[in-house]
Amino acid sequence: MAAPVLGHLDPDFLGIMDETTELLRLVFETGNRLTIPMSCTGSGGMETALINFLEPGDTAVVCVNGVFGERMEDIAGRCGSRVKRVEAPWGEAIDPDDVRRAVEGERVKLVAIVHAETSTGVLQPLTEIAQVAHAAEALLVVDAVTSLGGVPVRVDGEGIDVCYSGTQKCLSCPPGLAPITVSPRAEEVLAARKTSVSSWYFDLTMIRRYWGSERFYHHTAPVSMIYALREALRLVAEEGLEERYRRHRVNAVALGEGLQSMGLRLFVRPELRLPSLVSVVVPPGVDDVCLRRDLLTDYGIEIGGGLGELRGKIVRIGVMGYSSQRKNVMLLLTALEDCLNRQGFRVPVGESVSAALRVYERSEGAGSEPADGR
Repeated sequence: MAAPVLGHLDPDFLGIMDETTELLRLVFETGNRLTIPMSCTGSGGMETALINFLEPGDTAVVCVNGVFGERMEDIAGRCGSRVKRVEAPWGEAIDPDDVRRAVEGERVKLVAIVHAETSTGVLQPLTEIAQVAHAAEALLVVDAVTSLGGVPVRVDGEGIDVCYSGTQKCLSCPPGLAPITVSPRAEEVLAARKTSVSSWYFDLTMIRRYWGSERFYHHTAPVSMIYALREALRLVAEEGLEERYRRHRVNAVALGEGLQSMGLRLFVRPELRLPSLVSVVVPPGVDDVCLRRDLLTDYGIEIGGGLGELRGKIVRIGVMGYSSQRKNVMLLLTALEDCLNRQGFRVPVGESVSAALRVYERSEGAGSEPADGR
């Protein structure tokens, strides 16, 4: 990011743009032509993915099992669409049968769902949801903010029509860009709109002309952020997707085993746990605000509190991107033992590290996986 800033229409920068989009296709695992980073945060990516494909009067089925599903529902409603909400308890996945019932007898424009619900730590299975959406001739819109680059998203393999993410999670890039990919089928829907996209800034019909062969001026691209994203994506490609996915899985399992050895309860059942974010139930008698403050003040470790209805009930530990490392898992476990003991929640010193080490020992063989039920 400290490299000299080129003009956003400079031929050298246009070459960097091409490299960035090609690397994004690699990470999204897609051949979609329209695969670009939007000049905004992940929330802007969410808005882009919805306002471009919804028009007033359209029906949208929005799946809600956490804060970011609720945000998708809010944006879809602001588009003037009729929103049908499909719910699951926070900490659980959306049931494909519930989505099937929601689309029956309806002319649904799109089904929207969160792949990695950041507020709960749930990883949503997508295959059956995609089948239901396509059987109803609806687009499937997926939030992959906390999964892209750390968990397989496989846009083409899963049949995802529109998928967006953020740069600051598993890609380990500063926040400020929202990668998005749009299938040819979704591009056809976009081209068939009867009304203009309600936002000028997020209008993909114009933005794609800047990122495409026309290089038509739309806005001044955040040049330094594109530098950063290209480098972050290059590092993902260098590590290799499958190895990167394996690293996230192993570290998440090691952390989970260590936490459970302290007597803590993980919020999400094993088969739905998100490898890039581990959510932990706050035990009785422990003040989560004090716990997080002590970790930050004394150890330089920041973890998240619960959001929405889970505020004060769970803490959320990011195990993503560059930070998903064995040394960080060990440091956090050691720090947590100390901070919990200070609050009177007695845990045996060193046991959590031993539990994590056993996971690492089991996974040291080439291609082996930790035994966690997934």
